[in-house]
Amino acid sequence: MGVHWYPGHMAKAKRNLQKALKLVDIVIEVLDARIPYSSRNPDIKKLINDKKAVVVLNKEDLADEDVTFRWMEYLNKKREKAVAVNSLTSKGIEQIINYIDEIQGHDKGFKKIVKGIIIGIPNVGKSSLINQLSKKSSAKTGNRPGITKGEQWINVKKGFRLLDTPGILWPKFQSPDIGVKLAITGAIRDELFDAEEVAVGFINIVLKLNYLNKLEERYGLCLKGMESFKILEEVGRKRGCLLKGGCIDTLKAAGLLLKDYRMGKLGRLSLEIP
Repeated sequence: MGVHWYPGHMAKAKRNLQKALKLVDIVIEVLDARIPYSSRNPDIKKLINDKKAVVVLNKEDLADEDVTFRWMEYLNKKREKAVAVNSLTSKGIEQIINYIDEIQGHDKGFKKIVKGIIIGIPNVGKSSLINQLSKKSSAKTGNRPGITKGEQWINVKKGFRLLDTPGILWPKFQSPDIGVKLAITGAIRDELFDAEEVAVGFINIVLKLNYLNKLEERYGLCLKGMESFKILEEVGRKRGCLLKGGCIDTLKAAGLLLKDYRMGKLGRLSLEIP
């Protein structure tokens, strides 16, 4: 499955990030709660090095609660500070603020103004998170990857400034699965991959993680025992995705299925477990 996306501005963004990290005291790394492993840029860990950091599992409202809890346990065991957040409703924001306060209060080595940086892949909700942290719409938000074009400093609260950075993907995914999951969740622009292939990949995950009932409930279908492409066809048939002559428009069905998932219409559904 060939989902690859690494335009020139990504390489430049990575170089800029390396420079920016020298200016900050704390790193807020934003992951997608549905795919904490796949949405984590492996380069970032090396770049952060020994800086103080908090891992934010954003969009927790779209992920399976039990699975997110397992991810939190997993990260905490690895001695990583993790917080599950819904940046649209501000759930979990208080915990991030408390952590920043803790650093300001306890670490005598810190200056009066603590500087932070927010990093993550495209479309993971960094801008919405900043708006919640700073309680104002200071960052542009959009559900298309690549809205944040350059770095910008934002005053979050007294004594804390945050540097926003554009979303960074990495040149080569460790496995094809990662590319598929990034495409499913919208981190890669739709026009850069085959929607049918990605939708079938999504259905494979649904079958593997026992979420088939979510599709059955949403579309009013009985899908047990069917293979992935057949399920896509059934969804298309049910939703009237038809071509001339009554053939099923599987491309349209794929787009509809992915959109329903991204909008949370299939319920809380995680794509990977720790």
